[in-house]
Amino acid sequence: MLTANKTAASGIRLSGGSRPTYYKYKNTFQLEGGESLPELRIGYQTFGELNKDKSNVVWVFHALTANTNPLQWWPGLIGDNELINPKEHFIVCANVIGSCYGTTGPKDFNPVDGERFLTRFPKVTIRDMVKAHQLLLKHLQIDSIKLGIGGSMGGQQLLEWAVQSPNLFQKIVTVATGARSTPWGIGIRAAQRMAIEADPSFYSSSPKGGWKGLEAARAMAMISYRTSECFNESQQDAPNQLDNYRAESYQRYQGGKLNERFDARTYYTLSKAMDTHDLGRKRGSVAAALAAIKSKTLVIGIEGDILFPETEQKIIAEGIKGAKLAFIPSKYGHDGFLVEAPTISVLVKKFLNEQ
Repeated sequence: MLTANKTAASGIRLSGGSRPTYYKYKNTFQLEGGESLPELRIGYQTFGELNKDKSNVVWVFHALTANTNPLQWWPGLIGDNELINPKEHFIVCANVIGSCYGTTGPKDFNPVDGERFLTRFPKVTIRDMVKAHQLLLKHLQIDSIKLGIGGSMGGQQLLEWAVQSPNLFQKIVTVATGARSTPWGIGIRAAQRMAIEADPSFYSSSPKGGWKGLEAARAMAMISYRTSECFNESQQDAPNQLDNYRAESYQRYQGGKLNERFDARTYYTLSKAMDTHDLGRKRGSVAAALAAIKSKTLVIGIEGDILFPETEQKIIAEGIKGAKLAFIPSKYGHDGFLVEAPTISVLVKKFLNEQ
């Protein structure tokens, strides 16, 4: 069996700690938009043991600003004592192209000229991310995935891969995502990118360039991640207050918090990648693409999610034959896909136990 933190006979180094393992693809990686990367490094982590018949693989797809460790950012669903756990499952989570958590991204050096990519990093699509996942799948010598699960941008990747490889996933669970990016979602992300572009340092040669713009973009994003109910309940001010409002302090705090761990060019790149998501591109229609998915499917939506509203979840569920649809009440809006993990766990457990 392949065990976390040990080297398999095949030479694959498996990880289970706090840092990713790296797979290096040394050939040119062609991107959907026509550009290419001279080579590709994929950061990933695995947790648990791959059983003899390789039937216990759970592939977790991360969202925009997350990393390769779902035990860290999806507690209540994934962890040592959770439904998805290393004792029973072989959990794989790969960082996406363009990120700053291990896989080749804007802060990396272009081997062609020795300079950082920064704003020269090529345009990446959700399909490019899936293409990289497929390289890692082959490297790990995995032929079948018991469960694929992802929320938001992670759900976009999962759906795209399930369309491309109808027989790969036995079951899939999408949470708070969509079959294609809507004008509403693109508009929200475009406004955030405008904030980053307004920061002159974004175009500089500094690897930290654009950080003030990133803080503003994150604050803007929080409006689409939460609900007015959540803000009004948690950010109330004292009577007769004329300045230093809690809501403003919270927004500035969230911007600074992301700035400490993320990168402006990465945020910009992945935001644009989300815009490209369209299962129907060159496939006739979204409906035709969804109809190609053969995996047993559970679609979970978050009530009050304005970024990926209930209508988007219904499109997915109605398009995949036999798909189940469930909604979780939450005052947290889109962020409910992380906050409401215990409730999601209950739904997923029932789904996995169904024959």
